[in-house]
Amino acid sequence: MILNQTIPYDPLSPRPLPGISPLDPKEWLRVDETYAAQLAEKARLVAECRETVLALDETARPAAEELLDLVVAALSEKDGFEHHQGTLRCPDGRLVALDRGDPMLTLSQLTQDDFCILQKSGDEHVLTGAALCFPASWLLAEKFMQPLIGIHEPVGSYDATMARRVQRLFDGVRVAQPLWRFNALWYADPALHQPRSAHSRRDERFVQTAQYMRSELQTIRRLPETEAVVFGIHTYVLTQDGLNRRSATP
Repeated sequence: MILNQTIPYDPLSPRPLPGISPLDPKEWLRVDETYAAQLAEKARLVAECRETVLALDETARPAAEELLDLVVAALSEKDGFEHHQGTLRCPDGRLVALDRGDPMLTLSQLTQDDFCILQKSGDEHVLTGAALCFPASWLLAEKFMQPLIGIHEPVGSYDATMARRVQRLFDGVRVAQPLWRFNALWYADPALHQPRSAHSRRDERFVQTAQYMRSELQTIRRLPETEAVVFGIHTYVLTQDGLNRRSATP
């Protein structure tokens, strides 16, 4: 069981959808008290079911390599990370080889964030790459190479109006101004890896007795060279006591 003791925002505060706010680029990637445990869980998942958590279309390879470079540069500025000639030493003591030939794998070894790469195809952005170890009730295999409307198909609130708003958001996000939002769901199971098919809906009857708050700090930023949009997901799982110890808003 991997639980957070704090969270950097109030996940229970009401916000109208889609709840987007500007993000300080320095706060794009966060390192919290569960870093070592979450990275160990990611390594286990990749070793046991790589095809379930990693995906990359060849058209997205340049974007994936650019994302890896951006992540390494951002982490190198943080305490606990040391960049040395093709490797990055992480706060948990691991020395990770920066393998540009397998960028999604390398990304899964560096940061708590999961990443989805979306590229414009026609009128919509399509999911062309992902390192998604901690899905919240969805399957990467069902969403890979799908447009935004297909990705959000099971979400009741994602109607045609919301789809247009989100597409405008992805079209308009600027390189120099990343964005962030959060969600919040009650879960009976605190596991980080929660895949679920779109054909197997979450049973909302258990929400009233669920003990764990699962909240995703979601970030959206545009890559400067390939212009792909990167959707980042930092997952927090807390008990009620953890919610009471939340810290300041980003």
